Amino acid sequence: MNKRKICVVTGTRAEYGLLYWLMKEIEADNALELQLIVTGMHLSPEFGLTYKIIEKDFKINKKIEMLLSSDTSVGISKSMGLAQISFAEAYDELKPDIVVVLGDRYEIFSAVSAAMIARVPIAHLSGGELTLGAIDDAIRHAITKMSHIHFVATEVYRKRVIQLGENLHHVFNFGEAGLDNIYKLDLLSYDDFEKSIEWKLAKKNLLFTYHPTTLDDIKSVKKDIINILEYLISLKDTNIIATKANSDSGGRIINAILEEYAAKYKNIKLFASLGQLRYLSALQYVDAVVGNTSSGLVEAPSFKIGTINIGDRQKGRIAGESVINCSANAESLSHTFDKLYSKEFQSLLKEVVNPYGNGGASIKTKEILKNIDLKNIIVKEFKDIS
Repeated sequence: MNKRKICVVTGTRAEYGLLYWLMKEIEADNALELQLIVTGMHLSPEFGLTYKIIEKDFKINKKIEMLLSSDTSVGISKSMGLAQISFAEAYDELKPDIVVVLGDRYEIFSAVSAAMIARVPIAHLSGGELTLGAIDDAIRHAITKMSHIHFVATEVYRKRVIQLGENLHHVFNFGEAGLDNIYKLDLLSYDDFEKSIEWKLAKKNLLFTYHPTTLDDIKSVKKDIINILEYLISLKDTNIIATKANSDSGGRIINAILEEYAAKYKNIKLFASLGQLRYLSALQYVDAVVGNTSSGLVEAPSFKIGTINIGDRQKGRIAGESVINCSANAESLSHTFDKLYSKEFQSLLKEVVNPYGNGGASIKTKEILKNIDLKNIIVKEFKDIS
């Protein structure tokens, strides 16, 4: 019997971490063949050449170069066009039975567009979510409409995908796949974590990631990151472990400012990428995730720590009680940090339930990919809500 070929596409460090255990499940199944296409930030020296980490775990079938030196809207559009050409060629060579993608980034839009034209069934993880402060919203919903199999993280998201006209029998809520990392990885001890980052933790510690809010203008992005960093460096007895922003429009501006602050202030240490093991290990020892990364909503609650979610980038996403929303100004940040360290909030954190589940999604997702009937699956009807 021929193995069913499952082609997974990844373009960022965060996305790879969320897909890791699903890929392990596919790789371990004798009825399946894992194909892996790596693109986007993974191939960029500026963002840490994270494909080298992937190569230690999996065979990479194709590397698709697409990032240009510009993160302007024109540069990103050109990158998307370049990517779509290369994905079309890759699919023609690999001939996958299913293409698996996660999320809402522009390189994934290109990957899905090429797969749709090639008439390859598409499985999409993390549909139905909202990020009202980013163009990702439109990209995510467009990917949903081009996809044929849907794996969502909550029941609310499942209903949204069905609301978009998708077949309810092809929409599966298994929780967030990336949470499997928390329960399967052997996370670093306190001492080993300090050694891994070559830095001593302080009395208080924060994990900071701030990505561009792509619907804002560049001036606003620059003003906000400076306001946030000025506040963070003023905190007493506090170390900030910072990771660089992604390649969205404005990302290079954020990273240049982060580099300036990290060079000037001893309580900030900047990483292009911590990698999944160090990142999740850090969540054991920090007081909060600060910034606007989705991991503050998805992974942080499982560690019973707070999240200070700044601005509108994650607006619309389901968030647990451990998440505090605020603006990028000193007054709002001050009130938020007062709440974070209050006895009431710290007591609440002990009882927080992660709305994205408790792991186990990867094996369930693999089973669907393995067994779902692909005959005529690419011929989709629009399912009206009765």
